[in-house]
Amino acid sequence: MRLIKTLDEIKGIKKANQIIAKIYEDIIPQYLKPGITTREIDKIIEEYIRRCGARPACIGVEGIYGPFPSATCISVNEEVVHGVPGDRVIKEGDIVSLDIVTELDGFYGDSAKTFAIGEIDEESKRLLEVTEKSREIGIEQAVVGNRLGDIGHAIQHFVEKNDFSVVRDFAGHGVGLALHEDPMVPNFGRKGRGLKIENGMVFAIEPMVNVGTYKVAILPDGWTVVTRDGKRSAHFEHSIAIVDGKAVVLSQLD
Repeated sequence: MRLIKTLDEIKGIKKANQIIAKIYEDIIPQYLKPGITTREIDKIIEEYIRRCGARPACIGVEGIYGPFPSATCISVNEEVVHGVPGDRVIKEGDIVSLDIVTELDGFYGDSAKTFAIGEIDEESKRLLEVTEKSREIGIEQAVVGNRLGDIGHAIQHFVEKNDFSVVRDFAGHGVGLALHEDPMVPNFGRKGRGLKIENGMVFAIEPMVNVGTYKVAILPDGWTVVTRDGKRSAHFEHSIAIVDGKAVVLSQLD
């Protein structure tokens, strides 16, 4: 998969991402409340994506034990990423991460956000704030002439300075003409290392940050990733394009 996209391709990738941005800003706040199940949220998201003429691209992605069965990855509390929607009931005080991928006219959008359900504890509030801020700090490093290691280093430094940990086993990635493309974009690393950033690159920056250890495990369903110590995790992701030397966020609502 080629790393450099044309401006027309970037426009198509942005359209796919704008559907996700609309879901996070306008749709989810209406429904993501105590008492709803993760399966019900998934159904609402899938129906909206299809009404927009797009396809929920997570469905059918091959995994350890077969294809992913749902439109959305929904991860609650100690679940880090790739949570499979089901009968779990959302409760007051939970934190819920949604990771949505859309495909529209052959272009892919990818974005994730962690939501607080009602009043959450102070540690969880700080976890969400630090994780979201670390994503923005990473995006600031996505400029022509820097390297991918500069992004990871900035995210890791900020997160660890705030006494949280960055997940090592999963990373950001190229996106746009497929769901997952090169390059990998780790959320940790060393300055000046890795691929040099160029105009036309499109990739997802997505720190996954844990309260406790960075170590994770995969549940028997073959998909759901959880923190190994059972403590909470948050996940924020934007798809960005490098245009005129700097990052343009594609998954932020216009």
